[in-house]
Amino acid sequence: MTLITSILIVLVAIEHLYFLVLEMFLWTKPKGIKTFGLKSKAYAEDTKVLAANQGLYNGFLAAGLIFSLILNNQIFSVFFLICVTIAGIYGSYSTKKAKLFYVQSVPAILALLTCFF
Repeated sequence: MTLITSILIVLVAIEHLYFLVLEMFLWTKPKGIKTFGLKSKAYAEDTKVLAANQGLYNGFLAAGLIFSLILNNQIFSVFFLICVTIAGIYGSYSTKKAKLFYVQSVPAILALLTCFF
């Protein structure tokens, strides 16, 4: 893997670790409520278990990307970058928020492109 590919993968992994923190630990705090545009603190409290589960999945994506770098295994990197891309596409589609695509999928797509060129 090239240095640029590795840097982009690290950035995507860091982003997903940040999502983990937001969803698992800050969901009911002002930062989490504002970041995700939640309608109220009560709503955040009612959905915090679901958000924590979602955060855990983001952590697994980050772990997979980091593991692919440790092993220097491009196949693992491509697999996890595709997973991130699909998650961003689905998240953007299901929430009707295009920003989610740009924040989550675009960095992964850029990293994927460097894997092949």
